[in-house]
Amino acid sequence: MPLTLYTFSGAPRGWRVHLGLVFKGLSADVKYLSASDQDHRKPGFLAMNPRAQIPVLEADQDVLRDSVAILAWLDRQYPERPLFGITASEAAESWQIVMDCCGYSRDGNHALLSRVFPGPDEVVDPNTPEGSEFGGAAALVHAECHYLEGILSDGRRYLGGECPGAADAVAYPELRLVQRGAETKSARMSALGFDGHLSRYPHLAAWKGRLNADAGVLQTMPPHWAI
Repeated sequence: MPLTLYTFSGAPRGWRVHLGLVFKGLSADVKYLSASDQDHRKPGFLAMNPRAQIPVLEADQDVLRDSVAILAWLDRQYPERPLFGITASEAAESWQIVMDCCGYSRDGNHALLSRVFPGPDEVVDPNTPEGSEFGGAAALVHAECHYLEGILSDGRRYLGGECPGAADAVAYPELRLVQRGAETKSARMSALGFDGHLSRYPHLAAWKGRLNADAGVLQTMPPHWAI
């Protein structure tokens, strides 16, 4: 069955699906839309998703929307290499981590990185209103890093166990975006307690390193980062 994924370069929700495909050993034609050209609001795309949101996965006659719904569909359609575990306990844990990351990690990252990426690489005075906002956003991200660090502290290789799954597909883009922030705005992110290696979180750093070194995961990196 031919699969086509529509997304934006670097958009975490579309990135989740791309990773899910990789973890499943599936290939897809990935079409990167232009946000600046408003491709997601053009008639062709609106015919697939009237809400004008990415990602969208085309699979023969099926048009699938919402990143987590797509991951769940992939698990039913292609049961090999399950993304949500095998047992009921594994499924429950996978879904819990997925939903926590979809909410708390995504919200924290948005609050922090929407402030970090557009501005200059300068340390913000924490005693100013702007500095207070930066600090509050950074605290949200640190809280989620602590949460994921705790999950990985039992020696498991991935959030889903010995093999990467849906929890890893959802969490990885968020942590990789934090790394990107530390790489491109090192002074600002370092002052907030983040470096490119996530040194405060050794288990999380090792997990991220394993995924960073995976050839399939490397293929999912945002194309615009290479420019």
